Amino acid sequence: MRRALITGVNGQDGSYLAELLLDRGYRVIGLVREDAGERLDRIQHIRSQLEIVPGSLLDDALLRRLLEHHQPDEVYNFAARASSSQLLTDPTLTAEYNGLAVVRMLEAIRTVNPKIRFCQASSSEMFGTVAESPQNELTPFRPRNPYGVAKLFAHGMVGTYRENFGVFGCSAILFNHESPRRGPEFVTRKISMSVARIRAGLTRSLSLGALDVTRDWGFAGDYVRAMWQMLQAEVADDYVVATGVSHSVREFCDLAFDRVGLDYRAYVQTDPLVRRAPESIPFLGDATKARRVLGWQPSMSFEQLVTMMVDADIVAQQVA
Repeated sequence: MRRALITGVNGQDGSYLAELLLDRGYRVIGLVREDAGERLDRIQHIRSQLEIVPGSLLDDALLRRLLEHHQPDEVYNFAARASSSQLLTDPTLTAEYNGLAVVRMLEAIRTVNPKIRFCQASSSEMFGTVAESPQNELTPFRPRNPYGVAKLFAHGMVGTYRENFGVFGCSAILFNHESPRRGPEFVTRKISMSVARIRAGLTRSLSLGALDVTRDWGFAGDYVRAMWQMLQAEVADDYVVATGVSHSVREFCDLAFDRVGLDYRAYVQTDPLVRRAPESIPFLGDATKARRVLGWQPSMSFEQLVTMMVDADIVAQQVA
């Protein structure tokens, strides 16, 4: 039985990857923060099939003990400070968790068993102020917030351990990926949850920033499958994971409200205080390399993704 360690297993991406690996016969060990408490709802349905270990990525000794005791064949790192509200707050802690913690894991792998295959969840935030579109593996990185800077440091260290120490390390440069398990602080989930609440008569409006901001949105389940495929390849490398299609927040609203027979224009208000500066060059991922080398393809369209999220939040609202 192959063994995999997933850090941040209780997050959106970690939960989808855990499902995928269990379906493929893996034994799955999940690392969660010591204060996770009851925040395991995303993995509750598979909780009995997982081995959950509480701990911190900042604990070097713990990481070595984990690798020595469980002897994983693969390690996937999703643990990070990731919400949009944290992009500019507490940069020191962001650097610790999103940057230095990855080095600690890589060093543990190097010293315990350099044959362990490692995949890092990198981010399109590393591109920052982009100079070209679409963005691929050769596009220059110009991060403009502590989150993107820390992710870029970790991304570079994965390459360093790959080239200098022979660690099979890969980085998945993930563009925006959503699902019904997305945190409520992210704009896509704000929209789907608000649609469900408006439909139920619990609220009357939704306040958002600029509606014409565009993003390359895909399904989280597809993106973690790409990460698994990276660790099955013969050669370790880095890959952009994206759909290659851009949509606006306005389009997301239109589809989401239309799903319940409503016109978004009657309910969505724009808040000038949360507006972003206009982007002259759009964020748009070019996943040609992942398609060519790994044979990866996204399975879900933007329209299907929006429908999935709205339907799930309607069911959740009815249960509540």
